[in-house]
Amino acid sequence: MGIDLQLHDGRPHWPGRRTKRKPTLIRQSFEHGEALAELIAKLPVNTSGRLWTVDPYNDTTFNEQVAEAALREIPDLLDLCTDDAQVEAGLELAAYLKDCATTPGSYLMFVGD
Repeated sequence: MGIDLQLHDGRPHWPGRRTKRKPTLIRQSFEHGEALAELIAKLPVNTSGRLWTVDPYNDTTFNEQVAEAALREIPDLLDLCTDDAQVEAGLELAAYLKDCATTPGSYLMFVGD
């Protein structure tokens, strides 16, 4: 099980949905998927946070406003890290969230297994 990250410059294209413009994938990461899934699983559920809503088995999409809110959760997420791989995953997630929050119209997709 792992969670990959994809940053898009617009709403990700869903098969079967008619759109005139297909967004461009800005970048993606597959490197820290396992560690990211382990780290997000440690989060308490049913809180006011956003990151606990990421589904490790399905795709979850954050727009720039949700990414900005989730970015504030990174310090607490990093406190949960138990090894270097989780720290790297948390820092990479922080970079993706920051880029999404500061790129108008962008979306961050968490691609679950």
